[in-house]
Amino acid sequence: MRFATFLASTLATLVAAHPGHDIEQEIAEREVMLNQMSRRSLAHCAEEIKRSGLEARSIARRNELAEMLRRERGLDSGIAARQAIPTSHKSNAGYTLDTPLSTIFGSNATCVLSPEVTEGPYYVTGEFIRSDLVESQAGVKLHLDIQVLNIDTCKPVPNAYLEIWQTNATGVYSGVVANGNGNFADKTNNKKSWLRGAQKTTADGVVQFGTIFPGHYTGRTIHTHVMVHTNAVALANGTIKDTTASHVGQFFFDQDLITLVEQTAPYNTNKQTLTTNARDGILTQASARGDPFINYVYLNGKDVTGGLLGWISFGIDTDLAKRVSAATHFTGN
Repeated sequence: MRFATFLASTLATLVAAHPGHDIEQEIAEREVMLNQMSRRSLAHCAEEIKRSGLEARSIARRNELAEMLRRERGLDSGIAARQAIPTSHKSNAGYTLDTPLSTIFGSNATCVLSPEVTEGPYYVTGEFIRSDLVESQAGVKLHLDIQVLNIDTCKPVPNAYLEIWQTNATGVYSGVVANGNGNFADKTNNKKSWLRGAQKTTADGVVQFGTIFPGHYTGRTIHTHVMVHTNAVALANGTIKDTTASHVGQFFFDQDLITLVEQTAPYNTNKQTLTTNARDGILTQASARGDPFINYVYLNGKDVTGGLLGWISFGIDTDLAKRVSAATHFTGN
């Protein structure tokens, strides 16, 4: 079961997007932290990534995952089904039958996952160690391949726990009952755990998750939260509980992709105001220093209905750490 660590009065004043959270103050505090960082991207790691074989293994792994997912859905195999892949934050050009796998799956976004001043109002500690986060949530299937690199050495970060959390298709986070997060009268949400989870990074610093494309909520563009714990220990109940995070960050999605997903059910039933990428201050700040966008392909080769495979590689400073505050926590009972 879950126990709230905030008083009800505190939960009622959480965010501007969610009442009470000062987005502008968060942006200002993040700016100070980012200006203290010596590294801004993974661009300096390009040669090491290639020389070490990491790039080749990433290409092979992502291609294997794409083909496995396509087989599970009964879709045709092969590169022909990956022709039109909009990447509006980089290029509007689609891939063709002649596009090599090294081009499609070899791209590594050049973001640095910098420590944030806040982990947001809906972080829950003690989450399940698992790869499938969907549970009963409806939406466009999204499979993520995430790689963590040491920003100084350009080498993978193995044996760290990486967790993600996000909203469902209608912009609600599980695990927290709060004004501004779905139906405040629904107290059962405090016991829900969908679209949250953690995985331990492999020798190549990789985790993979099955989730859905996030929905939107007022005041923020669509995003996925990510947190890395370099010293977390798995508990006997299949969870981790670590309130010291090496890094906290967010991933983002192309506006073109968001528009396409938002036209499908149940996303199109969401009545909250949609904030675009261009109007999100945190994204503007993050993209000025790197590329925090998820790269992706359509699994059916033509549209979002067949699901998406997304991937990103990012760098962290493993020497940095911060205490994080959770809205609720999961217990071993």
